Amino acid sequence: MSENYTPLPYTSLSSDSTYHRPPQRLPEKVTAASAAIDVMTDFTKVAAITMGPCASLDAAEQRMIASGVRLLLVTDQSNAILGIITATDLHGDRPLTYLKEVGGKRNEIFLRDIMTPADKLEVLYMVDVENAKVGDIVETMKRVGRQHALVVDLSDDKRQVVRGIFSTKQISKQLGVNIDTTEVAKTFAELEAALIA
Repeated sequence: MSENYTPLPYTSLSSDSTYHRPPQRLPEKVTAASAAIDVMTDFTKVAAITMGPCASLDAAEQRMIASGVRLLLVTDQSNAILGIITATDLHGDRPLTYLKEVGGKRNEIFLRDIMTPADKLEVLYMVDVENAKVGDIVETMKRVGRQHALVVDLSDDKRQVVRGIFSTKQISKQLGVNIDTTEVAKTFAELEAALIA
């Protein structure tokens, strides 16, 4: 090479180093009439927080605390979604119920033992969310008594791909009011039946 180039200095990585994660910038304040996507955590803009099915409950709790989330996607090695686990699942009845059924100790429970499996999850379609308002999402979550709602897109081959998530905690923070999702119905099917009746 004819030009003069200068090598850059190297240094050791310090033991307390971390890394940049792209934050999604959600509006601080929204109203019920704001676009629903203003309160959705969008996985095309921020990484989904995941764990493997053989992780312990304590490890899952630590991941939630470190990431500032209350729900983890439980995934296999090829990133296929096996289920979800929430903070409520970790501290609710599920661990006790599982131990009553199979015995053992809490530290022997894996996420796969108490997670909500993928085939039991209900989702919203992104195409509907794009045309919805914050109030529509709040009403949907109240009707089904949920604190979280997954949103899916369809891939080119028509497979569902989780695009994002709604959280009543996040929506409450942005709206400036507490959202109570006291259980009214357990499934979208029950909701539809109630609306038709």
